[in-house]
Amino acid sequence: MNTSHSRPPTESESSTGEKIAPDTRPPPPLRDSAEIAIAYFLQELEGEPPTDLHDMVLSQVEEPLLQAIMDHTAGNQSRAAHLLGLNRGTLRKKLRRYGLLAGADD
Repeated sequence: MNTSHSRPPTESESSTGEKIAPDTRPPPPLRDSAEIAIAYFLQELEGEPPTDLHDMVLSQVEEPLLQAIMDHTAGNQSRAAHLLGLNRGTLRKKLRRYGLLAGADD
């Protein structure tokens, strides 16, 4: 299953194209989802020590956050940086790291 930059189905169609009613239930809190996912990941290690766990977890959250904010701001980096509380240079660095910088030639 490739989830790198895939989008969920729209609220009116399933992944198979069938029309469905929008789900109006809010998702579980991000903190709860992270706690469950991290516990599962650690359990799957079966005693093997993880490395770079902090960076791995942050990147798993940061990339979809950046993508969502860039979508929300229609690619306006100044507005996105303001919403995220980052300066524009830091935002550009992070976008470049995840391959999200539109028109990047590096």
